Amino acid sequence: SGTLADRDSNQQPSDYGDLTGLESMDQCRRTLEQHNWNIEAAVQDRLNEQEGVPSVFNPPPPRPLQVNTADHRVYSYIVSRPQPRGLLGWSYYLIMLPFRFTYYTLLDIFRFALRFIRPDPRGRVTDPVGDVVSFIHSFEEKYGRAHPVFYQGTYSQALNDAKRELRFLLVYLHGDDHQDTDEFCRNTLCTEEVLNFINTRMLFWACSTSKPEGYRVSLALRENTYPFLAMIMLKDRKMTVVGRLEGLIQPEDLINQLNFIMEANQTYLMSERLEREERNQTQVLRQQQDEAYQASLRADQEKDRKKREEQEQKRQEEERARQSVLAEERRQRTLAEEKERKSECLPPEPPMDDPDSVKIVFKLPNDTRVERRFLFAQSLTVIHDFLFSLKETPEKFQIVTNFPRRVLPCLPTEEQPNPPTLKEAGLSRSEVLFVQDLTDD
Repeated sequence: SGTLADRDSNQQPSDYGDLTGLESMDQCRRTLEQHNWNIEAAVQDRLNEQEGVPSVFNPPPPRPLQVNTADHRVYSYIVSRPQPRGLLGWSYYLIMLPFRFTYYTLLDIFRFALRFIRPDPRGRVTDPVGDVVSFIHSFEEKYGRAHPVFYQGTYSQALNDAKRELRFLLVYLHGDDHQDTDEFCRNTLCTEEVLNFINTRMLFWACSTSKPEGYRVSLALRENTYPFLAMIMLKDRKMTVVGRLEGLIQPEDLINQLNFIMEANQTYLMSERLEREERNQTQVLRQQQDEAYQASLRADQEKDRKKREEQEQKRQEEERARQSVLAEERRQRTLAEEKERKSECLPPEPPMDDPDSVKIVFKLPNDTRVERRFLFAQSLTVIHDFLFSLKETPEKFQIVTNFPRRVLPCLPTEEQPNPPTLKEAGLSRSEVLFVQDLTDD
């Protein structure tokens, strides 16, 4: 419960600041503490102070029931009860005057004394939405369903919606015990022309002052008599009371007064709409600029990414080429070493007059000729090693006779691990052999 209370105490100053335009959270918190955290009473008191009306902590003396034209910012229209007519009317009025005076005096004394015995239950708001819904149900049970569309939410929610939608908000406080309430509801509020006018032109919030939510709004708006209507709108970026209608007002008169209040303050709503449109356009422009910046940033990032990928790909290709060159150099070096080793291992060339010698002319793939003598008893491997040791000879090759054409088996295989000798291969004392390049294969 302590965490919930802390969260409420932090949220209420923020809501109060949004509704009144105050930026100092400390000032918002002090003002709410003075009003026992009653946000509606604090909001209305703040608005009234800005309009030149004294604070609720120093209430002014009761005003006479008349049209208030001194304050041009808050239009006030109060309907007085009709004076008695004729001798009979004045006689009834004078006879009932002391009884009414005694009744209301005793009632006020009783209510005042009751406050010391039992606190007013209306001072504790526990279910504001339930209070509004309960009033609507009781209103429909008594006056029927033909009435202006009631806002089914709290007073604060109605203020917020009117502020967000830039609409007029008409607040009706219902006095259950007032003598003019029944006639006003039946003959004014529920008439077709009034309900059509209200439904099409404004939001309409109502509650009974016998309910805690209605009583709280009553303390904020400080009505003088019933029926009571207050017109509220967004003015100078704050929710402001721009009109008050009190007393038993007739349908046509009510529509005329509401029209007058709306026409007198329409420019403020238009100004607020223009400012909001400008703010929205500025926000849209800023959002578009942010989106364009983000798109440009993403494009630059993508360009940088592709550039890095290309650089990395180029680096890898260069590295592969370098490794390939190194590998080729190593292979050539190994091949040269192998050729040199084969050359050193070759048996010496026999002399020309040796009867067991064979003179062989090798035709290389580059059309050069190489001549050397070998012994008939030597293996064909010696011929292969001799050719392999030559620089002009390709890395892979085979030795082929011209006629008949056949490939000499110079290297050992699984079927013939020991290659035949020159004599076994059928070579004569003088031969021409062809070296065939197998490197591409």
